[in-house]
Amino acid sequence: MKSEAKPRRPAAKAEGPLYLQIARILRADIVSGAYPLGSQMPTEEVLCARFEVSRFTVREALRKLREDNLISSRQGAGTIVAPQRRADAYAQDLMSINDLVSWSVGKRFAFDSMEMVAVDDKLATRTGLTRGEEWLAVCGYGFTGDDKAPECWAEYYINKDFAAVGRLLPRHTGPIFPLIEDLFGQKVVEVHQDIGAAVITPALAEGLKVKAGTAVLEVRRAFNLANGKTAQVTISTYPAQRFRHSMTMRRVKG
Repeated sequence: MKSEAKPRRPAAKAEGPLYLQIARILRADIVSGAYPLGSQMPTEEVLCARFEVSRFTVREALRKLREDNLISSRQGAGTIVAPQRRADAYAQDLMSINDLVSWSVGKRFAFDSMEMVAVDDKLATRTGLTRGEEWLAVCGYGFTGDDKAPECWAEYYINKDFAAVGRLLPRHTGPIFPLIEDLFGQKVVEVHQDIGAAVITPALAEGLKVKAGTAVLEVRRAFNLANGKTAQVTISTYPAQRFRHSMTMRRVKG
């Protein structure tokens, strides 16, 4: 039988902003099992009534829980308690797929080339794709806002089953994978990311306006569908001084 969280309000003399007090109470409820891992959290309306606070305060409390990776929210699915991981493990939840869309706002892409390519040994090693397959390769420079110097060199490899999106790209801004979802009725459910260090090639050094031999970071992301198919692989090459990767780790109790 599912346990129910006891209705309690923040103490009048509790320390910290009201939303943090509520976040602490909800955190305790989650840890105690009142809201089991993987279960649905109460709606904002229910939480507003429980704590006798505004919807804004409840949203701030939920935002704090999301930042701590205790809950996750999806449009149309509500808010759920984050699935359980191996006891006493460190969780490295870098960003959600929705965050990738938000992160791309304000960025622009200058096309350099777009063509179908056959995956050779070198490209297979760099991308993780299968040798001999054909993929749509879209390459160019990424910019942030009105910056004149490119932020990165970007390579998009799109599964040939979805290569028709290429016709839309010259007029498209933002990430490509939402186009695949919209046009083909697919859903990206997982993005696997790898980050590695390298030394820039002379050709890229000129385009990125840095010295040859400069250290760069290559960020590779594979966008996978529910059926296991890879829809897109991207490799973004950043001069070290133009890329910063941040994450928060927390210990998950079993």
